Amino acid sequence: MIPFSPPRIDQKVVDEVSAALLSGWITTGPRTKLFEKRITEYAGCKATVAVNSWTMGMQVLLHWWGIKAGDEVILPAYTYCASANVIVHAGAKPVMVDLNSDDFNINAEKVKAAITPRTKAIIAVDIAGFPCDYEALYKVIEEKKSQFQPTNDLQGKLGRILLISDAAHSFGATMNGKRTGVLADISTFSFHAVKNLTTAEGGAVCFNLPDSFDAEAIYKHFCTLILHGQNKDALAKTQKGNWRYDVEEPGFKCNMTDLQAAIGLVELDRYQENLDRRKHIFEMYENGFANESWALLPKYKDERRETCYHLYLLRVKGVTEPQRDAIMQQIFDRDVSVNVHFLPLPTLTAYKKRGYKMEDYPETWNKYSNEISLPVYFDLTDDQVKTVIHAVKEAYAAVIKD
Repeated sequence: MIPFSPPRIDQKVVDEVSAALLSGWITTGPRTKLFEKRITEYAGCKATVAVNSWTMGMQVLLHWWGIKAGDEVILPAYTYCASANVIVHAGAKPVMVDLNSDDFNINAEKVKAAITPRTKAIIAVDIAGFPCDYEALYKVIEEKKSQFQPTNDLQGKLGRILLISDAAHSFGATMNGKRTGVLADISTFSFHAVKNLTTAEGGAVCFNLPDSFDAEAIYKHFCTLILHGQNKDALAKTQKGNWRYDVEEPGFKCNMTDLQAAIGLVELDRYQENLDRRKHIFEMYENGFANESWALLPKYKDERRETCYHLYLLRVKGVTEPQRDAIMQQIFDRDVSVNVHFLPLPTLTAYKKRGYKMEDYPETWNKYSNEISLPVYFDLTDDQVKTVIHAVKEAYAAVIKD
């Protein structure tokens, strides 16, 4: 069976994690701090805080920004539930909007129409690793600046809606020669096991706010927030006589450990190798399906943007959702694992019962109902890619009989 997206765990990773275990530091320590520094250098942002998951990084971010009951946060209807769940947990209202017609990302004009005086942030999701049109989103934010109503000093200092990049998929993707991490005010990465760069579980929050914000002060405050509000972590307390600490405010518990960072440091060192391999797999899929009239190939590069080749979102022209599902089953029967990214938020019970309706997001349904995600990972061989292509073509022919 060809798996969908296994992590790259080899001897280099085993050796580095073993070294971390033997070092005496298995919680937040020197490797975590080095990992943060390396991400900041790679992305080009002003500061990075490593966390135990994308979800908790975003949850703390919304708390820090003062998102609360009565506020609204705009996001696409097509994303993983975590993007909306964190808004609900903050007490605010998720305002869902539809997608572009030519890619899987949030539609800036739909965002513009959804903005109200209650809008405090926009979460733009880089689906499959292809960056959103952040230039268009910043233009919309500027046009709506007069509507913005801040409710705390941070919001007032920015003076406009906060633009957040949900970059869970897009570590290493680029726009105008700049990498994700600097394309929005704040970017949040996921290093979950299936991501291009993994720490088993984990994530990072990258800050790139205007220069009027003190990035170092924000970093220190965030490090406190992710450790119950405690102003000294275990590493700081190792200094002689430095045991006494304070809890500055009720915080969260979501710091990254050195065991996680050990994996991440190995993966970051060889990340370009990973990107190159994934790009080659994309090109093989592109060539393999180019002459199939039913194959709608994903957009993953244009004159400004290039994906990090996280997911290959093949769509099957003219099929219904049940037909797509039947094609997928045929592919599974040929020992190839595939997936769908994602179930639209309005189809989920948690959001249907909150009043969201799928018919309000026709482009989201159009993308979802015929989408099949194909395997993409470093250890996938060329012969296995050919097997995937053959299995998809056979599956289509078995279900859609001319």
